[in-house]
Amino acid sequence: MSKMYSCAEVAERYGVQVITIWDWIRKKKLPALKIGRDYRISESDISVFEESRRTVK
Repeated sequence: MSKMYSCAEVAERYGVQVITIWDWIRKKKLPALKIGRDYRISESDISVFEESRRTVK
């Protein structure tokens, strides 16, 4: 099982606010797993997200 990150950890990684991460999840740009009231983002989902945002493939 891959490592799971909180929204705060992902926000820190990209240098954005947590509300931006919530917006990406809500707009289905970033896949996430909702556990209770919190979201968790897997390492593999982050990789897919980053690959989809590449300007040169």
